Amino acid sequence: MSYTSLTYHIVFGTYSRYSTIPIAHESELYAFIYRFLTKREAKVWRIGGMPDHVHILCDIPAKYSVAEFVKTLKAEASKFLRTNQHFPNWYGWAEGYGAFTVEKSQMETRRQYIMNQKAHHGRLSFEDELSMLLQQYGISRP
Repeated sequence: MSYTSLTYHIVFGTYSRYSTIPIAHESELYAFIYRFLTKREAKVWRIGGMPDHVHILCDIPAKYSVAEFVKTLKAEASKFLRTNQHFPNWYGWAEGYGAFTVEKSQMETRRQYIMNQKAHHGRLSFEDELSMLLQQYGISRP
C-alpha cells in the first residue's frame, strides 16, 4: 500500500491575460473544474480567481503527473468555455501554469488567499501575484 499527500496550488491564466471569464458566470467554470477534479479522485479544497486567471487548491492522486493533469484540465475547460454562451469572448488559456506544493499547516491560509482573490487583486495585478508566488517558492523566471 502506498500513501501520499500531494496538495497543490495550481494557477493558470487566460490567453494574453484577456478578461474572458465574466465574474457573473465564473461559478459555471468553477463547477466544471470541480467536476473534472472529483471525477479523477482529486480532493478539492478551493477554486477561485479573476476574469484573467484561475486558482485551484487540490490534492492530486499520485497516479497522475501534475503536468499531464493540468494539461488535460486546461484542454477540457477550454472546450467547455468555447461551447458555453456565457463566455462569448473566450480565446483560450495562456501557455504554462504554476503548481506549488502546500504544506498542511498552510492549507487554511492558502484557501483564504484563493477565496479573497477579488479583494487581493484590487491592489495587485496577476503578473505581480505570479511573481510573488514564484519568489516565495524560490523559482526564477527565465
